[in-house]
Amino acid sequence: AQVSGEARVSGEARVFDKARVSGKARVSGEARVSGEARIFGEARVSGEAWVFDKARIFGEAWVSGKAWVSGEAWVSGEARVSGEARVSGKARVSGKAWVSG
Repeated sequence: AQVSGEARVSGEARVFDKARVSGKARVSGEARVSGEARIFGEARVSGEAWVFDKARIFGEAWVSGKAWVSGEAWVSGEARVSGEARVSGKARVSGKAWVSG
């Protein structure tokens, strides 16, 4: 795992395997980032969220709650994924979209 630039991992959050957090990204709470996932830009992953496989979270996107983002999915722009939502495969959530569940 790699955390670089002004990126921060705080609380009980964990980044492991080949995952990377960079730029001004933040991973907090009990969030997990694993596999080959990338969190960059000013993106946020918080709560009990899990980002794994080859997923990408970037821009000013947020993943929070107990949400999962996996596969080759991207969450970008000002998009939000929250609650117990699942975004997977090659899905793209972008712009100002909100996905919750």
